[in-house]
Amino acid sequence: MRDRSRDPEVIMPQLSNAIRALKASSTVAFNAKALELKRAGVDVIPMTAGEPDFQPPAHVIAAAHEAIDRGMTKYTASEGTRELREAIVAKHARENGLSYAVEQVVVSTGGKQSLFNAFMAILDPGDEVVIPAPYWVSYPAQVQIAGGVTVPVACRAEDGFVPDPAAIEAAITPRTKAIVLTSPSNPTGAVVPEAVLKAIADVAEKHDLWLITDELYEHLIYEGTFTPVAQWYPERTILVHGASKGYALTGWRIGWACAPIAVAKAMNTLQGQVTSNANAIAQYATQVALNEVDATAAFQAMTRAAYRERRDVLVAGLNDLGLPTPMPHGAFYAMTDVRSIDPDETAAATMLLERARVAVVPGTDFLAPGFVRLSYACSIERVRTALERIAEVVR
Repeated sequence: MRDRSRDPEVIMPQLSNAIRALKASSTVAFNAKALELKRAGVDVIPMTAGEPDFQPPAHVIAAAHEAIDRGMTKYTASEGTRELREAIVAKHARENGLSYAVEQVVVSTGGKQSLFNAFMAILDPGDEVVIPAPYWVSYPAQVQIAGGVTVPVACRAEDGFVPDPAAIEAAITPRTKAIVLTSPSNPTGAVVPEAVLKAIADVAEKHDLWLITDELYEHLIYEGTFTPVAQWYPERTILVHGASKGYALTGWRIGWACAPIAVAKAMNTLQGQVTSNANAIAQYATQVALNEVDATAAFQAMTRAAYRERRDVLVAGLNDLGLPTPMPHGAFYAMTDVRSIDPDETAAATMLLERARVAVVPGTDFLAPGFVRLSYACSIERVRTALERIAEVVR
């Protein structure tokens, strides 16, 4: 008789309650489905992941080679090299009018880790975090891991998904600890007007709350200007930024947070026990990206123009097909109402993948029922082909 004492079907590990309660990312799931079809030889247009299709700037790639040649491959300080943190301080002073000490900056393995560090540093079990929705799927997941509770505040498509300060204030309770803001927004592409951001900052200050601002898409605005919220409420704002989007350095995994010193120290204490420093070579390359201002600005202007053209073609095409799509003013995403295809957004996304061979992300995990998110971080030719394929399904 077979000894089943070591049969993997019998010996099942007891996973933690926190992990068992955690949902997988729908973005990752639909991207995986698209990759599976591509491996099977199907020509799928992936409009799922938020990843620039441009190579990083040439001077940044050269800096990475230089770092290797100079032997800059060892551990750095957990919070990042002083030189990179000085470059981050200079960037925010130069571009945003913000004044930070080097000790207020913590460099992490991507903006996602910076956000996670922030939630872990400020949240106790049961603390509530108010987040305008549709929201990026990792916000509520990270709040949940930290023991907090997400309180979503719905933003209307007819308002361009811009949050309402009064609705945010109405959601505040005695358990509220923080408000999360992102502009430009993932997943909607909304750019929040300065007056609205100021009103939300005033709400946070009035109720003595933390304000976490996700600013990774700062350099991808097509109409309007970027507004740094920390200018009004620096003593309780945790600014999260990174090199992934505006610098096309997604796989290089460099993010950073600028925060009050006590919070920055707490975030670094956590990081020191989890990952320690971010990649040393990528740190030096990012330092060069921030310091060589003219070359980086030229790269950002080029990519911004390309994204704007793609956005204009995609949004006009979707609306012409009878799929209502508010005009996004930043990032590289569009949120499209697909209820005319199927009332269930996951079913609609599945239909677009299987019949149109266009991979999109259902709005379920974004808290956007009836919508899907399309990333136009792909060539203009692929955008046009995607529209032709979607038209076959719609018509």
